[in-house]
Amino acid sequence: MQQEDLLTEAKEFFETYKKEIGKYAKHGKKSVIVSFSDIASFSHELAENIFKSPEDMLRLLELALDELGFLSNARVRLIDLPESQSMKIRDIRAKHLGQMICIDGIIRQASDVRPQVVNARFECPSCGTIISVLQIDSRFVEPSRCSCGRKGGFRLVGKDMIDAQRIIIEESPESLSGGEQPRRLPIFLKEDLVEPKMEERTTPGARIRIVGILKEVTQFTPSGSQKTTYNLSVDANNLIPLEETYEDLDISEEDEKQIKELATDPELYKKLRESIAPSVYGYEEIKEAIALQLFGGIRKCRSDKTFSRGDMHILLVGDPGVAKSVMLKFVSMVAPKGRYISGKAATGAGMTATVVRDEYMRGWALEAGTMVLANKGIACLDELEKMAPEDRSAMHEAMEQQTVTISKANVQATLRAETSVLGAANPKFGRFDPYQPVAQQINLEPTLINRFDLIFTLRDLPERAKDEAIATHVLLEHRKLAAKQPIDPLLFRKYVAYAKQKIVPELTDKAVEEIKNFYVELRNAPVFSDELVKPIPISARQLEAIIRLAEGSARARLSKKITKEDTKRAIDLMKFSLTQVGFDYETKTIDIDRISTGVPASERSRIILVREAVARLESRMGKLIPFEELLGDLEGKITENELEEIIDKLKRTGDVYEPRKGYLSKV
Repeated sequence: MQQEDLLTEAKEFFETYKKEIGKYAKHGKKSVIVSFSDIASFSHELAENIFKSPEDMLRLLELALDELGFLSNARVRLIDLPESQSMKIRDIRAKHLGQMICIDGIIRQASDVRPQVVNARFECPSCGTIISVLQIDSRFVEPSRCSCGRKGGFRLVGKDMIDAQRIIIEESPESLSGGEQPRRLPIFLKEDLVEPKMEERTTPGARIRIVGILKEVTQFTPSGSQKTTYNLSVDANNLIPLEETYEDLDISEEDEKQIKELATDPELYKKLRESIAPSVYGYEEIKEAIALQLFGGIRKCRSDKTFSRGDMHILLVGDPGVAKSVMLKFVSMVAPKGRYISGKAATGAGMTATVVRDEYMRGWALEAGTMVLANKGIACLDELEKMAPEDRSAMHEAMEQQTVTISKANVQATLRAETSVLGAANPKFGRFDPYQPVAQQINLEPTLINRFDLIFTLRDLPERAKDEAIATHVLLEHRKLAAKQPIDPLLFRKYVAYAKQKIVPELTDKAVEEIKNFYVELRNAPVFSDELVKPIPISARQLEAIIRLAEGSARARLSKKITKEDTKRAIDLMKFSLTQVGFDYETKTIDIDRISTGVPASERSRIILVREAVARLESRMGKLIPFEELLGDLEGKITENELEEIIDKLKRTGDVYEPRKGYLSKV
């Protein structure tokens, strides 16, 4: 077909696309997204020519759009390329040069957006002719000669500039097999692909799909002569983000209707529970808490201009083989911007942010880690106890202040990390022991454990009826006969996104009263023990956690008011969590210190008793205190084994030492 025929055909095609083009014009867009399958079904010739000479055809399509007068100077961006054009970076060969290809990958580096010359105009000093030179190569090109015969010495009178950015994408880990190294490829983005809204989606670590034309890039030797080998790059026609935040999810009128219908369902919470990791049997309370975590609370600015976080953090501690990782994997897939990482393979820099030397800008560049990449999403951290302590300490700020402050080389930056954390850890000795504080069992700092709103234990205890139900469920899963999710995964995502976008619930008077009563009553509950130190059952941190859970519960119903029922649901989950990990079997009460400090009140009482006895005996007997004397002084109050344990602890903290066997001295 001739150029004129193709142009006519393109115009006819755009005539059928009027409605879509109108939408783009209405929103002031500078480009029109066209589905390749629509072009192929309209005209076989147009589709074929896009493969043969993509650059010329794109220019022709843009000319057709311009001549129709729908949008001036608009760009045509293609989507839905056929499978044959989708390829891995490692499969690209010389035969693909000049072709329109489609590549998926993860952004590894992104340069700053800079102006680039696309056309330069020169004036001939001899005859005054204006010569236009298209700047296609990376080097600036001047005209070689003028029509009047003059060579060189032309004067630059004007140039056309566009915004351009260079990103480097890397193959995603899922597409690799065995020990293959991921390959990288530079991509050039221009014009509306580097607009501020688009640039937000091209941060390092984001997953994208690139539709573009494969080009060769000339290489030069240090002396300036041209090499025989070429580098590859892709001139991007379209960039499609493969990850969406809750704000970016597109919700149609039909979706909205389904969402509102689901919100009025009397069995809503049951359906939400069952839609979380349906391949895992049981754990209703944990699944409900995870569902509320996805909805999240509200980030608020306090009167003194500080912020209180709205994101919830949940920690699962449990025996091996109780499907902790399955739940984490599921949540990382269902939540937009979900990230899954395993403790042993994570470092502090990988979790927060790191400074690397930038090859292109010749300086230092910032690379974001998991907590920053999952901003407004969820980070699932498996095997938390296997992380190095210095790496774990990097999480403290990200979890409470929701920022990551970095000060390395000449980079001083504060990054946002409004991320919910769902963590999982295994106890030190394989199985969870309810009689020991959590902090002692999972090797995590009490300060970090304290940042989790809810801590759940998953215990693997033999129980005939439950074991039969689990076995049946697992076998049905293997035979692919298990019941389907009550809420479709895509609708579930859209439901959560809709709630986060539109619903900002507020506390009602009844809800405030309910939370206040629970907090005050539990803190001041009578303690039936004669210990010196009274246990503190709950702290202000748990109070804030209850508010966040209640907000999540109201959001799940798409309600703008937090009712008494929402607060009851939140309180029940908090009680369930506290009785699992905060119950002190000696004092028969809930003791928050079992979680927050790792030393329960009953143990702290014994430490105080021993310290007082040591001080008493020192004033009576001098520096050297025989162990037997100390045991006799504390007879009836403490057993020999307990005394030995406490002395060991006091030795470790540097309060006492053993100058010779059987004797103690205060430091």
